[in-house]
Amino acid sequence: MAPKSSYQATLDEMFALQRFGIKLGLATIRNILKGLGNPQRQYSCIHVAGTNGKGSIASGLAAILQAAGYRTGLYTSPHLIDFNERIMVDGRMISDKRVVDAYRKVKKAHRGSRQPTFFEFTTAMALYEFAEKGVEWAIIETGMGGRLDATNIIRPAVSIISNISLEHRMYLGGSIAEIAGEKGGIIKYRVPVVTGASQPKARSALTSIAAQKKAPIHCFGKAFRVRRNGDGSFNYYGLEHNWQRLKTSLVGPHQVDNAALVLAACESLIRRKKATIDEAHVRKGLQKVHWPGRLEFVGKAPLILLDGAHNLAAARNLARFLRDNLAKRPITLVAGILDDKPYRAMLHPLMQQCRRVIVTRPVIDRALDPGVLYDVAKEVVRNVKQFPTVDEAVAHAVKTAKRNEVICIAGSLYVVGEAKQALEKLI
Repeated sequence: MAPKSSYQATLDEMFALQRFGIKLGLATIRNILKGLGNPQRQYSCIHVAGTNGKGSIASGLAAILQAAGYRTGLYTSPHLIDFNERIMVDGRMISDKRVVDAYRKVKKAHRGSRQPTFFEFTTAMALYEFAEKGVEWAIIETGMGGRLDATNIIRPAVSIISNISLEHRMYLGGSIAEIAGEKGGIIKYRVPVVTGASQPKARSALTSIAAQKKAPIHCFGKAFRVRRNGDGSFNYYGLEHNWQRLKTSLVGPHQVDNAALVLAACESLIRRKKATIDEAHVRKGLQKVHWPGRLEFVGKAPLILLDGAHNLAAARNLARFLRDNLAKRPITLVAGILDDKPYRAMLHPLMQQCRRVIVTRPVIDRALDPGVLYDVAKEVVRNVKQFPTVDEAVAHAVKTAKRNEVICIAGSLYVVGEAKQALEKLI
């Protein structure tokens, strides 16, 4: 293991790169990877974009490919607690030493005219590390958008676009069609694309791009579908396969939709003979997949539920889950939201399910002032408190909750990450 000082110094340097902000474009990442010998060409890839569900889909694919016997890499963002979570090989975070070594390799390879952003650096590190570890398949999640995202340097065997919602308008556009066009930028010439986008304008934009690229496009609800069963399982009716009574370890009805996209992508690999995957691998992978911080239960008395719910669609999914599964129990919401999110629209469906609300902010410069959230919460819930840090908010929630209560921590993955650390000391 690398000395802690060396690892921490590396992280300090990397996080300092965040001051360079977000710069969309591929020239910098292309130059870095060229300097590294283009490691991304040494293994097969799957590219995952979309507004919600990217991480669940990516981790599901990794679990199935691993169950099929392939050495598998998984690159996602952001991390909850440890930076190393972003780069996984066969379900395990890379070591501190490998983080340091990869960072140094990327830093040495950079010869561009501008400093790489944090995300460009971490993307290059992941692609380099996967080659070093000899992975056969790498599942790569985009950061923002797709067309100019640093991850769009890969040539995937299949592209996945989960769904489309209004987000990051400053960078991606102000309409569903424009955002779909940006996310559709991951579609490659003659490479199949699987999508869960439901809006007509989003589907039209993606279908148009796919036609230009001569890429087969498979749309959820049309080319493949699912049916939920009363016992918690679901049936999948796919491109060529019908798989019955499947179960996923991920909680929430929306995870069945995410699983459908995973299975359609697997079918695409099977039918094009890109990978050997059978029904047993599918079943095993779906039941072993783990994606922390998304409808994750970490305590029993009180019951503590963690869910990033970092945008409007995700907040509505969480509110629906609370209503359908926990409505008989008093619920406390602990929430912090970033300043570029529709915080009022996100809070309202959640607060309607809750008896009290505790607002706070994570340690990130984009976090919204909890005073703003306090004013919104007071419009709906009488019992509202605010705390300047997530640690204090979580500690108060746990200390004052009765054993039969539910504490729901949501609004941002940064909040969830800090909450997980705080809870390790409390429960």
